Amino acid sequence: MGKSKNISSKSYGVSVSLCGIFGMLGIHHFYIGNWLHGFFDLLLLIFGLVLFSSSEQPQEAIGAILLMIDAVHTVLVFYKLIVENQKDGDGKLIVYYRDENS
Repeated sequence: MGKSKNISSKSYGVSVSLCGIFGMLGIHHFYIGNWLHGFFDLLLLIFGLVLFSSSEQPQEAIGAILLMIDAVHTVLVFYKLIVENQKDGDGKLIVYYRDENS
């Protein structure tokens, strides 16, 4: 009984799909209830793209670094979702199989 209290009601499939398709936008964080994390991801992407598209060398390099940080972060969160080690906004684990009887 105690274990089911730590299981999120968020869909594993939706979470993994959103992270895999829209990962760098942070949409998966909005879905699972990690709003601040989602805004941070979105801002990383926006600032990274704006700076990367700049014609000046220092800003372009900083933009590339921000985009790489966002990409690496997305891969890490995607991995945590796949191995069922990612928590939602309420601190509950997002898992593939939820036993509805317990």
